[in-house]
Order: sequence, then C-alpha cells, then structure tokens
Amino acid sequence: MTLIDTRPGFAATLVQLGLETGVEMDVEAMSERLGPPLSHMLAPYYPADRITGLVDRFRAVYPDHAIAPTLAFAGAHDALAAVRRHGGRTVVVTGKFTPNAALHVEALTFDVDHLVGEVWGVGKAAVLEEHGATVYVGDHVHDVEGALAAGALSVSVLTGGCTEDELRAAGTHVVLETLDDFPAWLDGHVLDLRLANLEHDLAECGSVMVAFSGGADSAFLLAAAVRALGPERVAAATAYSDSLPQAERSPARDFAESLGVKVFTPETHEMDRDGYRANAGDRCYFCKAELLDTLGPLAERHGYAHVATGTNADDAVAGFRPGIRAAHERGAVTPLRDAGLTKEQIRAASAAWGLPTWDKPAAACLSSRVAYGIEVSPFRLARVERAEVAVRGALESAGVRVRDLRVRDLGDVASIELDGEALAAAPALPAVTEAALAAGFPEARVDPKGFRSGSMNERLPDPERFR
Repeated sequence: MTLIDTRPGFAATLVQLGLETGVEMDVEAMSERLGPPLSHMLAPYYPADRITGLVDRFRAVYPDHAIAPTLAFAGAHDALAAVRRHGGRTVVVTGKFTPNAALHVEALTFDVDHLVGEVWGVGKAAVLEEHGATVYVGDHVHDVEGALAAGALSVSVLTGGCTEDELRAAGTHVVLETLDDFPAWLDGHVLDLRLANLEHDLAECGSVMVAFSGGADSAFLLAAAVRALGPERVAAATAYSDSLPQAERSPARDFAESLGVKVFTPETHEMDRDGYRANAGDRCYFCKAELLDTLGPLAERHGYAHVATGTNADDAVAGFRPGIRAAHERGAVTPLRDAGLTKEQIRAASAAWGLPTWDKPAAACLSSRVAYGIEVSPFRLARVERAEVAVRGALESAGVRVRDLRVRDLGDVASIELDGEALAAAPALPAVTEAALAAGFPEARVDPKGFRSGSMNERLPDPERFR
C-alpha cells in the first residue's frame, strides 16, 4: 500500500547528503519522481564507485531527517481499517530500507501485518505472491508492474508523480484520486467477489429448495438461486407454524411467486418437541431440527438436490447459534455464509437488485420473544404477536416512526424493545404499554436499552453449555 507522503523527508535527507558531499542535486525533481531505487537516482550526480557508500550514508541519516516531517496520506488509516473490516491482511512492500520503513510504520501507528523493504518494480511480485496478495495499491508505474507480475489487481492512486494516463498505459486496473476513495472501492470489490462466489456455489448445487422465512437473508438467497439456476430448479419452502407471524405469510408467498419459483408451505410441529417447549438455551436447535426434518424429505420427493438456509457470515461468528448446528447436522447448505456475505452486504446487494426486502427489519420467530425457562405455548406466541401489532399501531397513531420492535415475554411482564425515535418518545406515550396490557399481559414496561437482536441471550447464565 502507498500510505505516506515521503517527499518532505526524502528531500530533507537528500539535502543533508548534498551538504556532506558538497554536491548540489535537483532535490525537488528527484522528490517528485519517487519510485526507482535510490542508487538509480544518485547515479547522475556521483561516480559509480561511490554510490553504494552514499546509499548507506543516506540510510544512516534518514531517521534524523525524514521520520518527523513524513505524514500519512489522507485516508491511509481508514484504508487499512477497511481491509481489516473485510477480514483481510495488509503487507507493505516498499523500496525503502526496511528498518527505516519500520520507523515510519511505528511513528504513524499503521496497523499492518507484514513489512518488506528494499524491493522495487517487478521484484515486488515475489513478495506479493509469497503473502498471497490479491490487491496491490501503489502510485507508480513500477507498482503496477509488480502487481501485474504477481497476478494481483493493480489499484493506483494519484498521490505520486505518475499521471493517470501513465498508470493506465502501464496496465493498472483501477485509478483512484486518493486513499479516501479506497474504502468505498474495496466495499464494492469485495461484494462483487462474494456475489460471484455465491453464484458459482449455487450453480454447483444443481437445484435447491430454499428455507424461506420471508426475511431479507432468505429472500436474497432465493433471488440469487433463481439468477444462478433459473426458477425451474428452485423452490421456496415457508414453514407454517405458531411461531411464524400471520403478517409474514402472504408477503413471503407473493415475493416467492414473483420470482417464478414453486412455493411450498408445509406445516412444522416444533411444539411437539419437548426440547422446544421447554425453551432452554438450545430451543433454536429443536426448531431448526424440526424445519430440516420436514424440508429434507420434501425436497427429496420433489427432486431438489439440496435444502439451503439463509445463514449469513455474521451469523457464523455471532457466537450463540444452536440452530446452525442442527441445520449442519442435517446436511443443509449455507451459500450466503460460504460466500462470506454479511448482513450489510446482503442488504446492499438486495437494494442493487431492486428487491423489496433490502431494508426489511429483522423478524426472528415469535418464540425468540419468550424468555428462556418459560415454556413456549401457542397462547404465549399469539399474545406476543397481538402485543407487537398493538404497540406498533399505538406508535404509528402518535406519528412516531418505528422500525425494529420486539415485545419480550418475561412471564407476567411484557418487555417492550424499541429503536431510535420510538424509544425516545415512549416515556411520554402511555398508549405504548397500554397496548401490551390490552393484548393480555398483566404488566408491561419499555426496556430503556432499546431494541437489540438476541437480547434474551443476555439472560442465559451459561450459553456455552448449549453449543
């Protein structure tokens, strides 16, 4: 990566070298065309037999003259953070003397994984290949040469002495004005790569039945499967049970039918499973087991090679997800997770594809509202659903916008979780708690912490034992 503006420090060190040797160099011109090895740049001013010693002297005085005046380019730290955010690693490959380059990294607190100095041009290719670099960011035509020789994507920024025309003529793939533009470019690049992986993986499946809840993740997976396989080799299966809100059913069917896929609405009977009703920390395991035990045979009867769930990459690292284990044990495929697609990326891609679910609020099953240790029953689930509809209606009647809303069943108490504007307005709106009381709760209160997915897990004393 090109991270620092070395011109001031480089120039100061050249001036010092000139003073020591009594040679006047065109410091300004040399500083504006950084990139080639120092020995090449000194060659017009000194005899060949002195170059090696002068390079050594330059390196020796460099720390005293170059570190302090050298600043990071605008956006350098954010660019490194963007790589880290996507789970990547960074390697700085530079022509600088390695110990001096390390001083810059330390002084400017750059978060880098590896630093390799004293390589230039095509010679950088071996280092890039060794570290598995897929993108190389530079500002010189020789950086482009190194990237291309390594088979890496060349991204050039116009912060050095090379023009856009020169960089494009050298074969760079991308030109950015500054590093400030890099995070957004990387977001798009990573999303494109992951969407390509998703399409490839789905095509390899041959045919799929998508476990389709109607939420943003499974809706996107269904649309992606249609793109990769065609609607005739894709099915949507929406399981009907007491835990699926009535309000979710028709929109889910309408969406699936709009894609031209066959729609199945099998009934599931998770309530018949003791572990589900008991509602210990592993309730989701029994729910997902019931779902896959129902969809697996259904898919086989109708000739679909795989059952796919909408598990995404965030779910895989979220920690407490016993349902994922149940689906894995039953052979379900997880194309979104396997492609590395996060919730944010799924929403971004859904918006780009024009899917109406791109900004749909998270809608976990109704059982997730019942506190662990309280037995799940149709009565409790129906009461929660009535309360959520009533609370949302009360807020909307008061002109308060709410996106994410949950009514948690804590036994005899309804804990109302709201987001943003609704949470701020709730204390002045008694109709909010009154709506939950009217739905059948003996007591109701607004949670001051607001809406947060998985808040019931906060009440588990030892979630590890349910993994």
